Amino acid sequence: MRIHILGICGTFMAGIALIARSLGHKVTGSDKNVYPPMSTLLEKEHIKIIEGYDPSQLDPAPDLVIIGNAMSRGNPCVEYILNNNIPYISAPQWLHDNVLKDRWVIAVAGTHGKTTTAGMVNWILEQANYQQGFMIGGVPGNFEVSARLGEGNFFVIEADEYDSAFFDKRSKFMHYCPKTLILNNLEYDHADIFDDLVSIQKQFHHLVRLVPSKGLIISPQDDVNLKQVLAKGCWSEQIQTESATGWDAKKLSNDASNFSVILDGTVVGEVKYQLVGEHNMHNTLMAIAAARNVGIPIEDACKALATFNNAKRRLELYGQVDSVQLYDDFAHHPTAILATLEALRSKVGANRRILAVLEPRSNTMKLGVCKDEIAPSLGRADEVFIYQPEQLPWLVSDVVDECIQPAYWSSDLDLLVEMITKNIKSNDVILVMSNGGFGGIHQKIIDKLIKDKEKKTQ
Repeated sequence: MRIHILGICGTFMAGIALIARSLGHKVTGSDKNVYPPMSTLLEKEHIKIIEGYDPSQLDPAPDLVIIGNAMSRGNPCVEYILNNNIPYISAPQWLHDNVLKDRWVIAVAGTHGKTTTAGMVNWILEQANYQQGFMIGGVPGNFEVSARLGEGNFFVIEADEYDSAFFDKRSKFMHYCPKTLILNNLEYDHADIFDDLVSIQKQFHHLVRLVPSKGLIISPQDDVNLKQVLAKGCWSEQIQTESATGWDAKKLSNDASNFSVILDGTVVGEVKYQLVGEHNMHNTLMAIAAARNVGIPIEDACKALATFNNAKRRLELYGQVDSVQLYDDFAHHPTAILATLEALRSKVGANRRILAVLEPRSNTMKLGVCKDEIAPSLGRADEVFIYQPEQLPWLVSDVVDECIQPAYWSSDLDLLVEMITKNIKSNDVILVMSNGGFGGIHQKIIDKLIKDKEKKTQ
């Protein structure tokens, strides 16, 4: 078939393009923001990308159009498709119909940690030579692509609760029909499409309903919101982690980069890897449990994780100037901000200062739903710097006023860089947090530090 994809440069949509091409289809696509890394990844695979949504790209008409969830009514291509009766489908539906319906799907759902946990499961299966397919929202550290068709029976997928398309408002994960399901955690997020926590829980319970009775659901024992979901009805086998009578972990190092895996009160393995933080330790426990469910011994899973590289922007060391380090992280929700800061604190120790730099960019942040939780989530930082984006309808100065440590804000990115670098001391650690590019602030800070260093040596 000749397939055209609208919104092709999103991580998920680019993955769909790669898989469609692997199935032998001729694939083209368009997007309004064509930029690396997805644009270069697609070009490398000889997939033509058109800038913008001029309807001329649909003449002659393709056999099928896969429409991304960023597309809405009023988009010129969407209107042309509807007016000319061109066949169309959502990306999750296409994935189910053409790939997932014949596979053992291992899905990772939850508010936080999906990409990391799915990446770990994927790497464990890779090391066991399962030849699995995968679709992960971010390029996994051990791979060059975000998605692969695979040759084996298994498929690992990051199961997102965001809606499928303008014509299908169900969560994307409703199309995945997993046999092994990890439910990492559950909080109120995506305030642009969900009215409240209850409406998200409803979607998660719809997902639970899809897991077969011979399937497995893995969840943490202490997540009240997930407990409420499962209490609505569960027809599958269940495993709980962080449980004295089930799966648990015990730290062997302060930063949780080394820990024992415990099952039914007995130590059954040990993990030593590059990741840090207790949140990652708990994610790892779930990944090992999921791998065991598909036949991989615990010992083999632990061994595989020793060579696991996380996806980009997960507490990634971006750069260093002398003794000053700059880390980049995708955190954009108070819970994730707190977990990331705690992980970094455990990594660098109590004696190094951490300067937290935050861009409130996600739709939930923009709506101010979790505004009151931001200052407490930044508590482990020694100094705080917050950017005021133009489109943010509330003032970040309100958060700054609530911070217990020295805190600053600016609506001018260059001025914010100036404020950060002016406050830098030897051996400091800078943590930049945003779910977007943050106007290239990472490199701006590094460049300014280098420039200041050169001035001092002149």
